[in-house]
Amino acid sequence: MPQDLSSAQAYAEKWLNIIEKPEHPQEEKAKWIIEESLLNFAEYFNRGWLDYRKSVTQAGQFAATEWTGRGATFEDVLGRKYIDFLGGFGMMDLGWSHPEVVAAVQAQLLRTPMPSQELIDPLRGVLAKLMADITPGDLKYSWFAASGTEAIEAAIKLAKVYTGKPAFIVAVKAFHGKTMASLSMMGKADYRQPVGLLYGGPVYHVPFGDADAVEKQLDICEKVGIGVAAVLMEPIQGEAGAIVPPDDFWPRIREATRKYGALLIADEVQTGLGRTGKLWGVEHWNVVPDILAVAKSLGGGVMPICSVSTTEEIFQAFMYPNPFLQTTTTGGGALACSAAIAAINVTVRDRLWDVAREKGDYIMPKIKELAARYPQIYKDVTGKGLLIGQHFQTPEIGGQVAARMFKRGVVVSGTLTSAQTIRIEPPLVITYEEIDEGLNRLQDTVAELAREM
Repeated sequence: MPQDLSSAQAYAEKWLNIIEKPEHPQEEKAKWIIEESLLNFAEYFNRGWLDYRKSVTQAGQFAATEWTGRGATFEDVLGRKYIDFLGGFGMMDLGWSHPEVVAAVQAQLLRTPMPSQELIDPLRGVLAKLMADITPGDLKYSWFAASGTEAIEAAIKLAKVYTGKPAFIVAVKAFHGKTMASLSMMGKADYRQPVGLLYGGPVYHVPFGDADAVEKQLDICEKVGIGVAAVLMEPIQGEAGAIVPPDDFWPRIREATRKYGALLIADEVQTGLGRTGKLWGVEHWNVVPDILAVAKSLGGGVMPICSVSTTEEIFQAFMYPNPFLQTTTTGGGALACSAAIAAINVTVRDRLWDVAREKGDYIMPKIKELAARYPQIYKDVTGKGLLIGQHFQTPEIGGQVAARMFKRGVVVSGTLTSAQTIRIEPPLVITYEEIDEGLNRLQDTVAELAREM
């Protein structure tokens, strides 16, 4: 389309006027916002996204266009309320617009939003110290950017530079991000095949939870002379459906990586900061990785930020002789760090990992009882804490559960590549009243589907 600067300015001003008004728009304006949003997504963002999302295909005449939220309940632009059983795929551990995180970001915004990159930015140092305090074992130094895939990219790079080795061992069905190196580690063909050739070094996929397979692959690589930089695993697989490995898995791969001189990377992007009932997922098995990556909830659901934490010895590879080997202009900026500092404070002060464990222990038996009552609907229920996977008999059933839950005002999500698995992953701050109401609506949904089968 032709360049039109005057139109761009007028359109931006129109939307800024909407953004700057704190109240809900009137119904006529709200409906215009929905229609305009649908048009913009179709014509300028991603039409396929509209074809798949339940909020568009299942919401009736006017699509659900999110507008505001607090805790585990949010409203769309028309004021319709939804219970959040999705939690932004793990981003909303503290819920929507946690007031302490918002206040920290607002205060920093009035001071300075972004650092110069030349002087010392104090909040980056504060966050780095906090990460050293809260991560397990002797992890000490941290590097910051914005997203989970950036964290995994940095972890891959750090492992290669430190060890001087090219290969990685990862898991089938793993999800580590969609940029090129992290995509190479992914265990799903749906995202890998369309791209073609990815990371140039060898990547070996083994079944998740199979310590024998990891040990065997490390042994084979040593025998044939292929250096393994690291074994990269999620403590509990998230995208695959809250898959919990056997209890001997993490201790055994920790021992094996030390034996064969490879690093162990824990992808805690989704599991970190309390989601599974421990502050870190690896703490279920008392394992300390060499590198730990976290993102999603680190920004408190307010700002995007990720962290890669490692030992002082390993981090030397990013300090000397070139301390600029791994940098980013905007990553770890003051606003993002202020959000992370506040999020860590709330998480540690309120021991939200204990909260997640208690609420998970409350939800899990109810879901398992439902699954036992409707075996034609459910195949399995897995997970820990507030990362719970409902595994349905078919993708079609899973899709119907998600869609009908949405119609009942509860947000969950199947994924395009795993619709048969629907996660229950609400904010850790969800109330028991909201949990009960969401579970009641789930029971109604499942019973309705069973009657139709």
